Amino acid sequence: MIDPHLINPSSTDTALIVVDVQNDFCPAGALAVANGDRVVAPINALSSLFSNIILTQDWHPAEHVSFADNQPGKSPFETITLSYGSQTLRQTLWPVHCVQGSHGAEFHADLDRSRAQLVVRKGFRSQIDSYSAFYENDQSTATGLHGYLKDRGISKLVLTGLATDFCVAWSALDAARLGLDATVVLSACAAIDLEGSFQAQLKAMQQAGVRVVDAL
Repeated sequence: MIDPHLINPSSTDTALIVVDVQNDFCPAGALAVANGDRVVAPINALSSLFSNIILTQDWHPAEHVSFADNQPGKSPFETITLSYGSQTLRQTLWPVHCVQGSHGAEFHADLDRSRAQLVVRKGFRSQIDSYSAFYENDQSTATGLHGYLKDRGISKLVLTGLATDFCVAWSALDAARLGLDATVVLSACAAIDLEGSFQAQLKAMQQAGVRVVDAL
């Protein structure tokens, strides 16, 4: 049961964020998350309760820097160093996925999108990766979501989707950093868990003040 003292889904200041529930992150996809499609039913159930619903969508050009195929001699899940302005960051290399206009980039067919009010496309800049719904991985190039939320008076977020330890976690951490109230619902998420990334990100979210719950 949802605790009304924490989250009122019908409130105008609260939104459900559905992160990257796309074919390439589901079984048989190019970067499939184990049991990724199991998040669809709980997300649809939550969606029926919320007044404000926002979707995010990975939307990469074919030449994206994060694709292992675009880095000679590299394989998926290896890492390289990339420079983002004054920052130098380690970049995980991924299989080609969620290419703009492809079937893999489409939302899962069973995901209820009928009441979504906004789709935030991210990762469309070829030279920078993007996990968070708020910022590219340089932590400064904004997607525009924060401004949208401010304009609509939305300050409480419930985050769901794929993958728990990457795009969901980065979005939740940025939400907390921006002063928003963030809750991650684990039963409506699924993780990649790359070299312990799931536990590491759970700890990071909890330390940042993100509320992590099994279900609402």
